[in-house]
Amino acid sequence: MVEGAPPRGIDVSTPNVARIYDYMLGGKDNFAADREAAEQILKAFPEARDGVRYNREFLGTAVRHLTEKAGIRQFVDIGAGLPTQRNVHEAARSITPDAHTVYVDNDPVVCVHGRAILASSPGAAMVQADLSRPKELVAAVAESGLIDWSRPVGVLMVALLHFLPDPYEEVAYLREIMAPGSHLVITHMTLTDDRAGDTDQVRGVYEKTASGLFPRAVADIVRFFGDFEQLDPAQFIDAALLRRFSSLGWGAAARKGA
Repeated sequence: MVEGAPPRGIDVSTPNVARIYDYMLGGKDNFAADREAAEQILKAFPEARDGVRYNREFLGTAVRHLTEKAGIRQFVDIGAGLPTQRNVHEAARSITPDAHTVYVDNDPVVCVHGRAILASSPGAAMVQADLSRPKELVAAVAESGLIDWSRPVGVLMVALLHFLPDPYEEVAYLREIMAPGSHLVITHMTLTDDRAGDTDQVRGVYEKTASGLFPRAVADIVRFFGDFEQLDPAQFIDAALLRRFSSLGWGAAARKGA
């Protein structure tokens, strides 16, 4: 995307959350405004690039674990952004070829680009929907024909919820409709006293995008799992890494019981 003219409809002058993330991962689907915003974030949190990379690694490891150990065969990646780097469907299909993945994003331009990327990927699709309207999101995912909500599903909200001011009810709705045996995977930017000033600088960067930034204390992130049984995070990421990036982010996976 950095070479030649951008696709029609893309605003290259305003930083975009998905493209900032792509730049942090070393991707090419970003523009100068995205790279400038990312560099401002790196000034406040120099460890952010590594954090994004390990966040993506966590996602892939979690998906492979749920596919292999928990028998999950369908995944819904909400707030997916551009499915260009270390994809969920590729991680799942590295374990079993019959896995299905639906990517969800609320940005119409991201969805158009995402559908083009996935055009040659059977068993994977991208739908436009917004977590703020969870019933519509569930219906849109079902309409893809790839996800059966009556069966166990892996719902992924990776680096998403910290862009939303108060999404507890919406996440609770999804927990309610998920079938027993389903799993919820979340990573989230943390709010800590020792990095409050740095966090404020990053908030300023995201104010220039279409999203705000709402980092939370770990106790408030855990609330998103409700009564789901939290899995041992050591299955997905090294404990030393969790400690190293504790001032930047936190992640976990949890299972819905019977």
